[in-house]
Amino acid sequence: MIRLSIVIPVYNVEHYLPKCLDSLLSEDAEDYEIILVNDGSTDGSLVVAEAYRSRFPERITVITTENHGQGHARNIGIERAMGEFLYFIDSDDYLAEGGLRGIRSCLDKDFDICIFDTIAVNTNGRELKTMPGCDRREDLNLSAYPALLLQGPDVWNKIFRRSLFLDSGVRFPCGVWFEDLAAVPKLYAFTDRILYIPQAWHRYLQRTDSVTNTSKAMRNLEIIPAVDELRSFYRAQGRFDELKDELDYLVFYCEFLTSSVRANLADRRSPAQEILLRDFLEKVPDFRENPYVKKISRKHRLLTWLLLHRMRLAVHVLMTMNNKLKDKRV
Repeated sequence: MIRLSIVIPVYNVEHYLPKCLDSLLSEDAEDYEIILVNDGSTDGSLVVAEAYRSRFPERITVITTENHGQGHARNIGIERAMGEFLYFIDSDDYLAEGGLRGIRSCLDKDFDICIFDTIAVNTNGRELKTMPGCDRREDLNLSAYPALLLQGPDVWNKIFRRSLFLDSGVRFPCGVWFEDLAAVPKLYAFTDRILYIPQAWHRYLQRTDSVTNTSKAMRNLEIIPAVDELRSFYRAQGRFDELKDELDYLVFYCEFLTSSVRANLADRRSPAQEILLRDFLEKVPDFRENPYVKKISRKHRLLTWLLLHRMRLAVHVLMTMNNKLKDKRV
C-alpha cells in the first residue's frame, strides 16, 4: 500500500538528480512512490530519470511534459499520486541520512500538514545554516497563531495530506516564480491539524546557477501577482481584516525588501525596483504602523531606508559586501 508520494519536478538537473534520488532510495520500504515530472528538460535529465526508473520500476514513475515550470509539474504529481500523503522535493536538493525514515515515521500522526527543518548546504555538502520550519510547536492554526502565514512557504520542508489539495482545490500557479507563496499559505485556511517536528530531514542546496540567483531581474515582478493572489484569497475567505497585519507584512518583506534586493543584485539599474516600490507603497501606505515592521532588524531598517530613498547603488554595494562576507564564513 502506497502511503507517501514524493513528487519531484525535473528541469535541467542531470548533475544533481542522482544525489536527490539516491537519498530517497536508501531504504528498503514499499509504502512510498517517487514521481519524476520531467518539465521539458533540454539536458540529460530525462536520461538519468529513465535510468533510475529501469532500476526501480516498482518505485519510480517518470512523466514528461512541455516546459511549464515547477508549479505545473507539482500539479501533475498531485493528480497522479497514489499516496495518502504528498512530499515535494526539488531535484537539486536531497534528504539527510535517515531523512526518509523520519518522514515515513510521522505518517501515523494526526496532521494535514507536517512541518520540519532543513539545513542549507553548498555544492560540497558543507552545512551553511539551519533553517527552522516554524517558530513554535503548539496551536499551529491561523486563529491561535496568525503569524503562521509568515513562516516559510516552501514545500520541501512539509508533508501534506493529499486530500487537503483535492478538497480545497488549491494548486500551484504555472510558469512563474514564487509558486510556493501563492499556494501553501492558502492551505492554512482549510485545516487546524498542523504539526511541527524540529528535525532537519531536508538539505537545501544553494547553487550559484539556480533560479534564486538568476540575472533575470525582471522576473522578480512575479512576486506581485503571488502576494495579490494570496490577499485576494483571504478577502474571499472573509478573513482579510483578521489577518491584515500578517498579509501586509508579507508585501513588505517578500515584495518590497526581498524581491527589490534580489532585483538590485541582478541589475542595480533594473526598472523592477521602481515598480516594486510603487506597488508596495500603493498596497501598504501605512506600513510603518505594522507591528511586524516595527520589530525588524537594524539591517532591514537600513535597507528599508535606502530602498525608499532610491539609493540603489548603496543597496547594491551593501548587499554585495554582505554576500561576500557570508561566502568567506562558509
